[in-house]
Amino acid sequence: MITVEHLSKVYGSTPAITDVTFSVEPGEILGFLGPNGAGKTTTMRILTGYLPATSGTATVAGFDVHEDSMAVRQRIGYLPETPPLYPDMTVEGFLHFVARLKGVAAGDRPQRVQSSLERCNLVERRDTLIRKLSKGFRQRVGIAQAIVHDPPVIVLDEPTVGLDPRQIIDVRNLIKSLAGDHTIILSTHILPEVSMTCSRVAIINRGRVVATNTPDRLMEDLSGGAGYELEVEGELLVAQERLQYLAGVKSVTALTVEGLPPHRYKLRVISNPGTDPGRDIAATVIGAGLGLYEMRRVQADLEQVFLELTMADAPADPDPSLSNEPQNQSPSQEEAA
Repeated sequence: MITVEHLSKVYGSTPAITDVTFSVEPGEILGFLGPNGAGKTTTMRILTGYLPATSGTATVAGFDVHEDSMAVRQRIGYLPETPPLYPDMTVEGFLHFVARLKGVAAGDRPQRVQSSLERCNLVERRDTLIRKLSKGFRQRVGIAQAIVHDPPVIVLDEPTVGLDPRQIIDVRNLIKSLAGDHTIILSTHILPEVSMTCSRVAIINRGRVVATNTPDRLMEDLSGGAGYELEVEGELLVAQERLQYLAGVKSVTALTVEGLPPHRYKLRVISNPGTDPGRDIAATVIGAGLGLYEMRRVQADLEQVFLELTMADAPADPDPSLSNEPQNQSPSQEEAA
């Protein structure tokens, strides 16, 4: 449904994104994950026709975003980080206005608006002025305007930023309900958002995509999968030497832990993907005459993967496309569309 190949964007001599390549299958939710300034918003804006790329190609539903920009826009619903809302319009009036801008036939508009209101749980707020809505409901209106023309692709840029925990859960459930009928790209730097919402993840750092896979496979492949933490008494070097040569063991690391009795220490043993050497680990420690006081399973998480992939380099420069952006202004008709 979406194919991005070798996409780059340069502002003067400053690269915002470089050689970005990924794809999104029909009905999939792709989490586009990265630290602030990594290039997420620049990529989203290129995909939606808001910015031209310096080089590379991107297609949406078979249409090139540069050569067939209007065809792409007709097939995309876009929610920028700041929802493009008119605060003095009612929710229903605004959705009718957006439906007309997006080319929905006059006879189909009432049904499309009603469907968007229902899917976003806005029926009881249909006659409310947008400026009187809470931030969570304004975010729902932003999603409603993105789906009012029933596009095959939805692009959401930081859809839960600034929301309270209850609002985050509501918006997250709404996004998950849209999967299958729509292909969704969800741009965020919030790790729980990805693990709880997305079926696949693309991690971008300093303008480059550094990993793409399902959350589970990323955790397994990049952080070594499951492992064990041990509290052992005896010779540290003996324990490390015996354990590191066990089949299925990827690494053995001594942990710095304060407050342990003399001659006790903790070890983290990470296993190779697809293996579970837990039984052999316990047998080896005991067989070496060492005291085993504790052994517990540990599981890599997405936070470890994210830090591993994004902390190796110095922090990225801010995304140039975000500079000098006007705040708290009503959108133009082009932005609302």
